[in-house]
Amino acid sequence: MTIGGYIGRLLRIDLSNGKISTEEIGQSFIEKWVGGVGWGAADLYQEVPAGVQWSDPDNRLIWTTGPLAGSGLDGAATFNVTSKGPLTNLAGASQANGFFGAYLKFSGFDGIIFQGKAAKLSYVTIKDGMAEIHDAAHLAGKDIWETEDVLREELGVKEKEVSVYGIGPAGEAKVLYAAIVGDRGHLAAHNGLGAVMGSKNLKAVVAYRGKRNFEIKDPQLLKEKKNALFEHAKGFGAIYKWGSGGGLSAIYGLGCLPVKNYATNIFPEHEQMNGQYMRTHFEIRPMPCYMCRIAHVKEVTVTEGSYKGFVGEEPEYEQLAAWGPQIGNTDLGAVVMLTREVDRLGMDCNEASWTIGWVMECYEKGVLSRQDLDGLDMSWGNVEAVKTLLGKIAKREGVGDLLAEGVMRASQKVGGEAIEWAIHTKKGCTPRNHDHRGGRWAELFDTCLSNTSTIESTWAGIHPQLVDLPAVINPYSHEEMSTLNAKFNGIRQFDDCLGICRFASTDPKLVLDCLNAVTGWNLSLEDAFQVGRRVVNQLRMFNFRHGMKMEDEQPSQRYGSIPVDGPGKGKNIMEKWGWMLENYYTLMGWDPKTGKPLPETLRKLGLEELIKDL
Repeated sequence: MTIGGYIGRLLRIDLSNGKISTEEIGQSFIEKWVGGVGWGAADLYQEVPAGVQWSDPDNRLIWTTGPLAGSGLDGAATFNVTSKGPLTNLAGASQANGFFGAYLKFSGFDGIIFQGKAAKLSYVTIKDGMAEIHDAAHLAGKDIWETEDVLREELGVKEKEVSVYGIGPAGEAKVLYAAIVGDRGHLAAHNGLGAVMGSKNLKAVVAYRGKRNFEIKDPQLLKEKKNALFEHAKGFGAIYKWGSGGGLSAIYGLGCLPVKNYATNIFPEHEQMNGQYMRTHFEIRPMPCYMCRIAHVKEVTVTEGSYKGFVGEEPEYEQLAAWGPQIGNTDLGAVVMLTREVDRLGMDCNEASWTIGWVMECYEKGVLSRQDLDGLDMSWGNVEAVKTLLGKIAKREGVGDLLAEGVMRASQKVGGEAIEWAIHTKKGCTPRNHDHRGGRWAELFDTCLSNTSTIESTWAGIHPQLVDLPAVINPYSHEEMSTLNAKFNGIRQFDDCLGICRFASTDPKLVLDCLNAVTGWNLSLEDAFQVGRRVVNQLRMFNFRHGMKMEDEQPSQRYGSIPVDGPGKGKNIMEKWGWMLENYYTLMGWDPKTGKPLPETLRKLGLEELIKDL
């Protein structure tokens, strides 16, 4: 390769016939799509035509790294998974950290395309430029931790000698929000990518650790910019000191903490449920990702309460919110327990908690009875009942079969008022665990408009000043939030092309410096936006081809409702939703009435070949 940061080879595995092949990645393709979600978007559009369903063997499951993965930058072992997912029946793209993104490259490949369906449950090993398919019958029904343990013992390797990603019982049962999980608790979680993996009878993928096998064009510049990027990430929010949970109380102060399925924004126990409390009261042990000095990933031992002595991964903010206030629980140790439970079963904590919070509201209001719920008392805060219900969902047992469909479909089947209480987008996915109605309109709007089935433009709010745009003035402004979403969109999708964790890549300009040092390119911020916008439009064209409707780009009734208390009390984002859409579509270069990319927009982005599909 003449470009630094790349192996230049892609692995293709046809599970139906066991054929394994390698493909060279052309330089023009690399320069156009960069890596990660860019490659995923391009290949998904090319290989999954209209009419292919998410569970069809002809659907693709695309795992891709990026040029920064394995480069030695902090947090640079991220990989991206792209597929047509079951919750939306549209594109899904999600990233996971840990070790796999670096190890896959060290094993000789920039990415993998899985197609077909294995005749029996299988797993794949990748080492020294070779891949093999193995029988996984002995792994059937095992959770993620058991799967990792069995495979390491079977392969005769130590913990960090391989990276293992796979599915738990939820993926095998094709729960619509099953996740792909690995490296002791890292997830590619959104839009049921684990269900797609289960539909292909693929239990796990193992990548071996090797040595860096690609060129870095300017090692000295990379070292300099690496340290500057690390210092910026250290000072970005509370993550370095307190983990992502360190922002929980600040989020509560903004009115953005989800409490009892959006029934209220009042949660006085927040200071006993945040990252600061956890790291000063529980025992903490570092569990850093590959070569990451941010090291925000920890193992935690509960030291008080009903779950004293329980050991699990430290919950991220979203898990603290999901298994704390969203389900009416104030026992922090129980959050650790439920976090491990949902991870080991292989499910997205967001969709799972929105589903269970909805169940609890239905139970409280008499719409669902104990008999309906297999005898479970689903009162707010009953964490043992939640644990039992998670197990039922993962195996589609009893009422778990209904709830495995996700909150939108479950509420539609129950019907009546229950539909009004379900939190989701009309496309079928759910938000991350915030109350976006309270000071996070940018993320509410982004979640509904996104083409990835999770946030697309925003991350930890919206930070336009990082790319020389005006800072947020009024987070409740219909005009400002729709405008900033449009102007900011692209840079976060560019991030997801690179193979680096968001927690470690907080300054887009320094990230660009690092990328240029690795590759030998001279990309500008404008170039980065161009690549990101290309990804956004490619995925949007895929989604329209697969049946996306403009009327689905809005929140459910509860998701878009008016808060009854807290800082967001009385604020109504839906008051001008139609105007926000037209403003955003126009600024994105899309038809303001249909939301479809205009031909001139596609030409400007180098996507002329898609114009015929309009």
